[in-house]
Amino acid sequence: MNVLVLNCGSSSIKYQLLDMAGEPTLLAKGLVEKIGLPVGSFTHKPEGKDKYVVEEPIADHTAGIDLILKALVDPKHGVIKTLTDIKAVGHRVAHGGEFFAKSVRVDEDAKKKIAACCELAPLHNPANLKGIETMEKLLPGVPQVAVFDTSFHQTLPKEAFIYGIPYKYYENYRIRRYGFHGTSHKFVAEKACKILGWNIEEKKIITCHLGNGSSITAINKGKSVDTSMGFTPNAGVIMGTRTGDLDLGALLYICEKEGLNAAQANDLVNKKSGLQGVSEVSSDCRDLQAAAEAGNDKARLALDILAYDVKKYVGSYAAALNGADLIVFTGGIGENDSEVREQVCTNMEYMGIHFDVAANKGVRGQDKILSTADSKVIVMSITTDEELVIATDTMNLVK
Repeated sequence: MNVLVLNCGSSSIKYQLLDMAGEPTLLAKGLVEKIGLPVGSFTHKPEGKDKYVVEEPIADHTAGIDLILKALVDPKHGVIKTLTDIKAVGHRVAHGGEFFAKSVRVDEDAKKKIAACCELAPLHNPANLKGIETMEKLLPGVPQVAVFDTSFHQTLPKEAFIYGIPYKYYENYRIRRYGFHGTSHKFVAEKACKILGWNIEEKKIITCHLGNGSSITAINKGKSVDTSMGFTPNAGVIMGTRTGDLDLGALLYICEKEGLNAAQANDLVNKKSGLQGVSEVSSDCRDLQAAAEAGNDKARLALDILAYDVKKYVGSYAAALNGADLIVFTGGIGENDSEVREQVCTNMEYMGIHFDVAANKGVRGQDKILSTADSKVIVMSITTDEELVIATDTMNLVK
């Protein structure tokens, strides 16, 4: 059973085609970028074949998905004979609000509820919905499934998701902590437990998904009980271009001094802040480390803030869980940046963490234990695979 997985962003589309009959097998993957700009980019990588790259204007998501479908059946670069070989399509959807506690088959009601969440995730949900509607046009009749970033966190207790503002704002507008990266947090927690031979329903786990967007989650007995991102993905630890936690009074003060309106303030905290804003160099940790090694103090400060923020959340979630059995690092930074992992886990002996600096050094994109044999808390690097989660949920719902 071939499942096409789509992750539509505001100006990009990531995709994978997986054969889910038996052991999941990746057939092809790729990326459409710079949608709507004068020159777009399309990269298609079929398994066992050369990469295929095209640079041309890509007007919209429909044009982008059309490129993907044509590449999948192309005589030279394709991996299937006809589009009828695609039996289902799974979509990553950023925000499901309180409507969706699990993945669902897409129907008119689901589309209406996804649309209703667009104001909660204005950069993501409209693009996710475009992907769904485009597939309806290009592959009519093929079943589609929506998998939500927020659904794993629907198990948060009220004391963890209600904000300290008048309760009417929750009742009227559903303003609360939602959390994101749910598919990744769930996947790596389950994968780590499987590697260790553990029953996840007996364990206390803290997962650190660190990338351009980062979030930390406390998982008790397989269920999310707290998470660092909130009503939007801007809360929590410092990120590539997002502030992370910020005193709202400071934002109001800046707005008053700079004369910023709501849209400009939103742009400031989401696109101009974070590692980029502090370092004034880059939002990419690799660039920051190179700059720090060359003596750039602001680049070093940005990296130190990231590690410090993650360390604080790990400590606070250990308090919320009454201890921890396992800490997992995943995501682009979590899987590949040994320096950040070491900074987070150093001087955490009070928690029972004994970090193995030698074992951690140079670990990139591996599933590996990074703590010593006598460590009370196991620390691991685990590679995430959100596309596999989406494909699995899609297959199960369609079948």
